[in-house]
Amino acid sequence: MVEEAMKLSEADITGLCQDVFSKMAMYLTGELTATSEDYKLLENMNNLTSLKYLEMKDIAVNTRRNLKDLNQKSAALQPYLDQITLIEEQVAALQQAAYKLDAYAKKVEAKYKKLER
Repeated sequence: MVEEAMKLSEADITGLCQDVFSKMAMYLTGELTATSEDYKLLENMNNLTSLKYLEMKDIAVNTRRNLKDLNQKSAALQPYLDQITLIEEQVAALQQAAYKLDAYAKKVEAKYKKLER
């Protein structure tokens, strides 16, 4: 084996070394390129995620603003709603009074008819 190594000329050894170094450089370049592409992909994903969070923030701000407006409008309407509730209660009381009056009127009418006979 030593004799075979001795038989290889210096040019052959240089050529083999250059071939090894060339292939090693190609391999490392491929590895570094793949890693670089992974980092670019992560950067793009982070940028898109950041944009999505900004969109979600805008939606949340708009929702908060709309909810505040609705609460203000609801508060402004509350006195009117209270008045409507009071009117409903008064109408119900008036209706009960009307039923009682009607019943009383029927009793009076029945007594009048009885006396008339």
